[in-house]
Amino acid sequence: MNWLVAEDETDIRMLIAAMCQVWGHSTLLFESGQKAWDWLDELETGKHTGEIPDLVLMDIRMPGKKGNEVAQRMRTLASFNRVPIILMTAFSLTEAERKAMMQDDGVDLIIHKPLPDFEDLRIMLHNIHTRRQTA
Repeated sequence: MNWLVAEDETDIRMLIAAMCQVWGHSTLLFESGQKAWDWLDELETGKHTGEIPDLVLMDIRMPGKKGNEVAQRMRTLASFNRVPIILMTAFSLTEAERKAMMQDDGVDLIIHKPLPDFEDLRIMLHNIHTRRQTA
């Protein structure tokens, strides 16, 4: 599987990429929400002809576009209908913020940093992927 990871903290981005590799997944890495947004521009104009990611994992607060803004845009594209979108944050969210991201932006799950341990995170992400594929 190919997973998209957008995270502005280099150490976290590289750790997630390494975990994905151990789990047998390739990664499409972006260091900001804006870079992921620009990639979506390329996808929509046909400049990107590669595979659509099987799962998206993004930080919420990043330079440029926020993770939930990128998620909302992804949900407007038919190719992302069955792709689970998970957001990460180190910040506290109000229940209203959480609900808005889930309902309005099409986010499947929001997880808090520090991230769960290696195996718990693997199970969580794979379960979300399976659930979204069968929905």
